[in-house]
Amino acid sequence: MSAENSAGSTAGKAAGKASARTKRADAVRNQQALLAAAAEVFATSGVDAPIRQIAAKAGIGMGTIYRHFPTRADLVTAVYRHQIEECAEAGPRLLADEDSPFAALGQWIDLFVDFLVTKHGLADALQSDSSRFAALHSYFLDRLEPVCAQLLDAAVDAGEIRPGMQPYELMRGVGNLCIGRDSDPRYDPRRLIELLLQGLRLPSSA
Repeated sequence: MSAENSAGSTAGKAAGKASARTKRADAVRNQQALLAAAAEVFATSGVDAPIRQIAAKAGIGMGTIYRHFPTRADLVTAVYRHQIEECAEAGPRLLADEDSPFAALGQWIDLFVDFLVTKHGLADALQSDSSRFAALHSYFLDRLEPVCAQLLDAAVDAGEIRPGMQPYELMRGVGNLCIGRDSDPRYDPRRLIELLLQGLRLPSSA
């Protein structure tokens, strides 16, 4: 093979790899957009919302959704994992961007509440697959407990909150306060959650 042919072949392979990477990146972005749209629909209409509503929100055809997620349980599971990852990744980012660790904790808890709202109905959607539900619950704790612990520790180290609050206790408490939100329009759990967080503050930092 001549030097020119060899160079052309190398360039062609490089272009092919770049094109494949671009297609993979586009596919990932498209799937992330689909999951974000599904999460919005689930938050407003529940996990039993029509697939066509999700497709319309995402701006894609229903066939595309079924190609990636053959069953509703597959879609619900993917949305759940997607939101866990978003919530987990937000913790360190908020610590870096917010004015104080306590402010970062408050912002993260707000995102956590958004996640819990979408989570409602998950058990019913996966009732025929208890092993999948158990695996998701373990994944939820494994990913989010360390993030919550990091935020709490940073706020304690900054002298903003009292020590001793365990991340699981806080997450469980917030979750319990969210119960009943869907069935009672007069109930706003965020108001009570704000009081809970303020109760953690040291008088000198309030």
